[in-house]
Amino acid sequence: MKLFGKNHIIICVITFVILFLMNYIGNNQADKLQTALMIAVAGVIGLSIGLIIMNKGKNDKTPPQDFD
Repeated sequence: MKLFGKNHIIICVITFVILFLMNYIGNNQADKLQTALMIAVAGVIGLSIGLIIMNKGKNDKTPPQDFD
């Protein structure tokens, strides 16, 4: 998957919506909007960092010798 391409943006939006709704609907505290937004943004950032790490070694022509 190309980073920050069409598919990446779609997955980030879906992740944001799911995390936001899970935290907004299930929270009874006074600051539920702020908490839900922070958790949803943190989830999208974590997803992007994970994809960057995963795609970093994608085109590596010299893998480790004894990987198992």
